[in-house]
Amino acid sequence: MPRTPLPPTTEVTATPVERRSLAPDLARGLMLLVIATVHAHMFRQLATGGETFTLAGTLDTAVTAFMTLFAEARGYPMFAALFGYGLALIHLRRTAEGRPRPWVRSLVRRRGGWMILIGFLHTALLFYGDVIATYGLIALLLAGLLHRSDHRLLAHGFAWASVGTLLYAIAEGLLAASGAQTSAVEVDPSTDLFLRLSAWPVLTLLMVGISVLPFTVGVWAARRRLLEEPELHLRFLRRVAGGGIALAVIGAIPHMFVMIRVWNPELPFLIGAKWLHVVSGYAGGFGYAALIALVAVAIGDRRGPIVGALVATGRRSMTCYLLQSVAWVALFLPYTMNLAERLNDAQAVLVGAGVWAATVVIAAVMERFGLRGPAETFLRRMTYGGARRKAPVPVASGTDGTGDGAR
Repeated sequence: MPRTPLPPTTEVTATPVERRSLAPDLARGLMLLVIATVHAHMFRQLATGGETFTLAGTLDTAVTAFMTLFAEARGYPMFAALFGYGLALIHLRRTAEGRPRPWVRSLVRRRGGWMILIGFLHTALLFYGDVIATYGLIALLLAGLLHRSDHRLLAHGFAWASVGTLLYAIAEGLLAASGAQTSAVEVDPSTDLFLRLSAWPVLTLLMVGISVLPFTVGVWAARRRLLEEPELHLRFLRRVAGGGIALAVIGAIPHMFVMIRVWNPELPFLIGAKWLHVVSGYAGGFGYAALIALVAVAIGDRRGPIVGALVATGRRSMTCYLLQSVAWVALFLPYTMNLAERLNDAQAVLVGAGVWAATVVIAAVMERFGLRGPAETFLRRMTYGGARRKAPVPVASGTDGTGDGAR
């Protein structure tokens, strides 16, 4: 079959919103709640110097235990997996159009490079706990994995995790044991900026080390369309949801005992508890993704206003994530409202849930008026704006262009 180049005016664009699947966007919208409550809880911890939570009563202890078992180190693996899922769909869609692999890798790396810039600016202007640059660096370094076999793909993921989780646990354990953590709510704006920028390279690399495995699992899942066609994989999704969440809870128990001050282990056991917490978090993140996919099947086409608002939030996940950081600066730092020192742990989590709810309302309003998220619009324009290139495309490629490549 002869091959013809694309006309010069052909523009490469992201997947239209109306073609996007329910499960990935619903998952992002719900997991932003986990991230918001974890970050709010974390700011309350930093208000004490970063060593412990207040645990001011039974409710505080129960909330801290719950967050450790079900939320902390469970949200980011799911987001990393969803990021890998989205990049894999971009790769699958573009290669189905007949784009050469080097061209597709360039597209993915361009996206990653702009994400690194966004993440750096996010850190410099707002919040030290950025993950956007982490995912951008993964895209930049590992774009070549998108066309590798399943075996090589997952082998890379497990290799990174075997080293990355250990380094992360050691760093966390040493920091906690040394008592050298600096409270983010005890500094002025200039000192806060210096601390954020100083920590950014180290934190980004540590997060890359523990995020590659869920990224590769997300790519693997996209090849099987697990979230786009969950009704075809119900048995598998049920096993992942039940087993993954159960394993996450069991694996978090030692670290939970440390967090609620029931156990004060020596450094090797402290590092071991943190390592087990991180590793079991993978199972929890995958379990949550599978559970939400099952919920999406149950919802079907019956999407009421609440589901619509959550989906709108997921479609604007980067914008809503950045809006959360604006809220943390406005609410928790000493040179703003300084709520971190005035709230107990349970109240901080409640504030985090309120911040998430506010972003859901904002996203729903934007959806109502047909407005895309500004962060997503910027990244999409930077990624696809330079993609008007001639590339050989088969005359009969057979693609219907339904990949969820907007993410």
